[in-house]
Amino acid sequence: MDVGAFILAAQFPGQGQEEALHRAVRSTELSEETGLDAVWVAEHHFVPYGVCPSAVTLAALLLGRTRRIGVGTAVSVLPTAHPVALGEQAALLHLLSGGRFTLGVGRGGPWVDLEVFGSGLRAYEQGFPESLDLLLRWLREPRVGADGERFAFREVAVVPRPDDALAGPVVGTPPVVVACTSPATVRLAAERGLPMLLGMHCGDEEKAEVVALWRKSALAAGRSPEHVEAVAARHVSAGVVQIADTRTAAAEILTKAMPGWLRQGLEAHVTVDGRERRMRDPVAYAELLCELHPVGSPRLCADRLAATAERTGIHRFALLVEGSGDLSATEENVRRLGGEVLPLLR
Repeated sequence: MDVGAFILAAQFPGQGQEEALHRAVRSTELSEETGLDAVWVAEHHFVPYGVCPSAVTLAALLLGRTRRIGVGTAVSVLPTAHPVALGEQAALLHLLSGGRFTLGVGRGGPWVDLEVFGSGLRAYEQGFPESLDLLLRWLREPRVGADGERFAFREVAVVPRPDDALAGPVVGTPPVVVACTSPATVRLAAERGLPMLLGMHCGDEEKAEVVALWRKSALAAGRSPEHVEAVAARHVSAGVVQIADTRTAAAEILTKAMPGWLRQGLEAHVTVDGRERRMRDPVAYAELLCELHPVGSPRLCADRLAATAERTGIHRFALLVEGSGDLSATEENVRRLGGEVLPLLR
């Protein structure tokens, strides 16, 4: 079982952006101190849902603040980034951290970000496979050129090489994980031999179905059963964790704090083309998250994680620890996750 903290740098009502970012850094430091395996950091633009605009930049800071724990992006949004620039950053962090960095990438949404960064709606709707393939080539080949619809350039040297044999104990290239929210992306990840990151809005049954589709697609693409099993062991399940002495107390913490954050954060998203979007009811969504994920006593949380692993076959978790919106409560949550839940799992 690989248990990590999922960090959004969420800005709750009445808070400043600096407070949200400070809580993100402090949560990472405590995650390492209490024995968690990883932290996963998100990126968002122009909304208080999360005030970190660059997951890879925050990951660099967190790798410098820690010595043991893994740090991953959940996720870096490819349609608003250049795959080569992101690949260079990933290679740099991979080498300098001794292999502790994981690059999670995703398609994002049809937000105004596409307009601001000049990539356009087509990059979101159709360009993700091209971006992903270019990124993977950059991480795996010594020289790369491109002749695609969105990216075209002469062949250039990959510097730094992520698999540089002279870099000391680092082996291989940065692991890549793909956030999957549609069957098409599931098949794409499977065909490329990449593990998935599945969102916290999904329950165990839905995640099990997605894993089954991924496995079927990987085998159909010609991947060997041994390779499929090895990659499947690296899938990541995102969720929420809140620990208290009782389930009622834990759920009360989240249902009091999360709806306000969800409401102001989700309402702030603006679509690039004016399309109507349907927003979840914040209260109902907070209650759903409490039902789906480890929210309750340490024993209940451990049992919930074990049950999810058994039902889905996923043994790596990225758990949102800041659902209370309060620094001291988040610190206690992380301490109890590492100090009281992990021992029950191991």
